[in-house]
Amino acid sequence: MTITSINPATNETIETYTPMTKDQTISAIGKADEAYQEWKNSSFEERRKAILSFANQLRERKEEFAKLITLDMGKRISESRDEIEFCTEIAEFYANNAEEFLADQPMSDVDADAYIHLEPIGVLMGVMPWNFPFYQVTRFAAPNIMAGNTVMVKHASNVPQCADAIEKLFRESGLPDGVYTNLFIPSEFVEAIVSDSRVQGVSLTGSEKAGAAVAALAGRNLKRSVLELGGNDPFIVLEDADIEKTVELAVKGRMMNAGQSCVASKRFILLESIADEFLEGFKEAMGSLEMGDPMDEETTLAPLSTESAAVKLQEQVQSSIDAGATVLLGGDRPDREGAYFNPTILTDVTPDMPTFDQELFGPVATVYVVKDEAEAIRLANQSSYGLGGSVYTQDKERGRRVAEQIETGMVFLNQPTNSQAELPFGGIKNSGYGRELSHLGILEFVNKKLVHLGPVEA
Repeated sequence: MTITSINPATNETIETYTPMTKDQTISAIGKADEAYQEWKNSSFEERRKAILSFANQLRERKEEFAKLITLDMGKRISESRDEIEFCTEIAEFYANNAEEFLADQPMSDVDADAYIHLEPIGVLMGVMPWNFPFYQVTRFAAPNIMAGNTVMVKHASNVPQCADAIEKLFRESGLPDGVYTNLFIPSEFVEAIVSDSRVQGVSLTGSEKAGAAVAALAGRNLKRSVLELGGNDPFIVLEDADIEKTVELAVKGRMMNAGQSCVASKRFILLESIADEFLEGFKEAMGSLEMGDPMDEETTLAPLSTESAAVKLQEQVQSSIDAGATVLLGGDRPDREGAYFNPTILTDVTPDMPTFDQELFGPVATVYVVKDEAEAIRLANQSSYGLGGSVYTQDKERGRRVAEQIETGMVFLNQPTNSQAELPFGGIKNSGYGRELSHLGILEFVNKKLVHLGPVEA
């Protein structure tokens, strides 16, 4: 295999890296395990110092790392800066709160002197995606390193500059060798790593296919796993929504990262009384996006991550068109260099079409018009995915009622699905299981050990 950084705005090769051999990979596991034997006994203050240093360097060198993101996978430079800033918030959140999150928990209402002691479990494997190359790694590594585990990361092969920079940054932040390890390896090496007795858990963010394979592998080897997979998030617009504001949020929710986000708004479910007004504004706003160099501050539509991603998206869109979907806007690729795709709106997509329940990873919105709130809820839940979703209404109580009926891991009122360090992130159904971020994120890979000291003394 080749591990190559290709600028998706030009399809030009930037950098090529040499993959590790199988022996080098096994040796890296040994080093991570050796590091764990020391790191698990480190103080919270030592861990905090390293992770805060990581956060500080991210903030100080934000422009440098943002440019790497944009060069590796094509994100608009302003969004790349936002990603780096969010990473600093996540790192600081866990650095400052991990000790409290992992404090002993006394057992109450029992006739015993007992408590839950939270402790690390060992070497963890992370399989990370390309769409948020710094954020995804940070939200996996920061809490687990603060918990006393050591982590190994196989990053996506098209963001190697980011992968290399993250490892160097952790080392420069004062982490001992082996606490964080970047693995330039082919996908087939993952099985050997997860099967190794020294590795205690695996976290994957990626496709359903990859998630199913890793989950099966983890189960076969009795390892813990966390999966964050795809999404087909519903964006429900009720008749009392502020349509002008909702259109603005619809474009934001669909077009973040050129539409390449698991929690991007993808299925726009409109009550028929406001459908025409919404679509008029949505079409105008989507059509006004300016395609260009993602390094240019004026660009509002960046390329997709790779040429192959653009080709796949075209195949998905065309299959819907061939099956009878109506193209309200776009539907194809522009005649220009790079992995670009025109902003697209599809209507008349029906359940028998192949893309009805597929994740469209790019600037493509599917729109559905329904008669009432109940039908909107039924359609929102008619999906194998269950990651995020959003509801738009000026009646907060009504929004709460609808949100509680949506079958997803996260629902937001009057704003698209998003992430905050303090809030749990994760899904249900084919969108995966487990939670990241918040206090829940640091509890996925720790041993919740009962310590029983005998009966309560009189």
